[in-house]
Amino acid sequence: MGAGFYIVMAAQFFSALADNALLICAISILVDLQAPPEYAPLLKTSFTLSYVVLAAFVGAFADSMPKWRVMYISNAIKIFGCAMMLFGAHPLFAYAIVGLGAAAYSPAKYGILTEMLPPAKLVAANGWIEGLTVGAIILGSLLGGMLIMPSFATWSMSLHLPLITHSAQISLLLVGLLYVIAAILNRYVPDTGVVHTSLKHDPIYMLREFIHCTRLLWRDKLGQISLAVTTLFWGAGATLQFIVIDWAGKMLGLGLSQSTRLQGVVAIGVAIGAVLAARMLTLRHSMKVIPIGIAMGLVVPLMVALPYMPKLNVHLPIFELLGMQMQFDLHLRTMAVMFMMILLGALSGFFVVPMNALLQHRGHVLMGAGHSIAVQNFNENLSILVMTFLYFLLGWLGVSVNITIVAFGLFVAGIMYLIKLRHVRNQAEHDDLALLEDHPH
Repeated sequence: MGAGFYIVMAAQFFSALADNALLICAISILVDLQAPPEYAPLLKTSFTLSYVVLAAFVGAFADSMPKWRVMYISNAIKIFGCAMMLFGAHPLFAYAIVGLGAAAYSPAKYGILTEMLPPAKLVAANGWIEGLTVGAIILGSLLGGMLIMPSFATWSMSLHLPLITHSAQISLLLVGLLYVIAAILNRYVPDTGVVHTSLKHDPIYMLREFIHCTRLLWRDKLGQISLAVTTLFWGAGATLQFIVIDWAGKMLGLGLSQSTRLQGVVAIGVAIGAVLAARMLTLRHSMKVIPIGIAMGLVVPLMVALPYMPKLNVHLPIFELLGMQMQFDLHLRTMAVMFMMILLGALSGFFVVPMNALLQHRGHVLMGAGHSIAVQNFNENLSILVMTFLYFLLGWLGVSVNITIVAFGLFVAGIMYLIKLRHVRNQAEHDDLALLEDHPH
């Protein structure tokens, strides 16, 4: 892959690690401020909105200069948002600024892959970046949890650092340090030598250009399929996070902290699927994973049966004497839940990584990497906002979590089946593989 690729990976890891640790710290600050409980999910909303609102501009920005510089500036914006929270700005506003930096960072981090690597290595590169990002999400959440623990607060305040009046300030300083490390690594990302387009200063022109790029990608025979898949995946993935927490609490009787750990298990599965896809698939075979997306949707409704698993009756007296029967029943159910979460994650990771790589390649060929990733981010984050809103609407209407799970799984499987039919029709009209060969990178 080259040293430059691994520097990009390291910078992405530290930046994503800080994003997720900062989210936990921001939630803790909201609790300290006695903010209403619904403010916590609004943090995610404020972070995501930047991807949608600024999509027309961040792509052009990313294509106007070397990608390392874009990532460096984006991390500087994240540092500024973290510093705002440190100096007392409301977490919702400060985290929205961090989201602004993330929205600008995303087209550059994915776009530089198409500039650095040939199409044959894009699936493997995406497997690396997705697996590393998932790892950063898991470790970032764990790090954030450690930074808000009472024991850390006691220890940090015992240091008697100057100008520090609250343990949250030390937590934010440590998170800010992660952003600084990412920014330093960005400075060592090599220039790929790709010619960049000058940035237009007319927002109307940029908006029209973004609309044109969106239409161009949706009309492309390969682009429309990969964009539809990734759009559905990220919207469904974000919704599944809330479904897992609600289902684990209501049907398994788990507390919030235990329910959130299941999300980590799903993330581990995504990492496994991403690595397998990177090792087993190439760009030319990326369309073969569409049935995996259908399978993922059909697996989701099986969650409903897990709480009703029959207990395994163990009649050995020694087990009953030691009270092992009840523990074994609990472990059996837990193992089934863990297996289901890992399976869901692995299926989704296996089918989204090749689609992501294909989308990047087609976007790079059609319009430039930055514009392509901006279109992708717009569609995917709009899908997140719409699907999570629909989920909360179902909850508000009183629809049971089991019915929601079944409807959700069938919806995902149904949409993936329609995407498969569209791909078959496209193949009948045009040789898809020729589109890859027409523009060797």
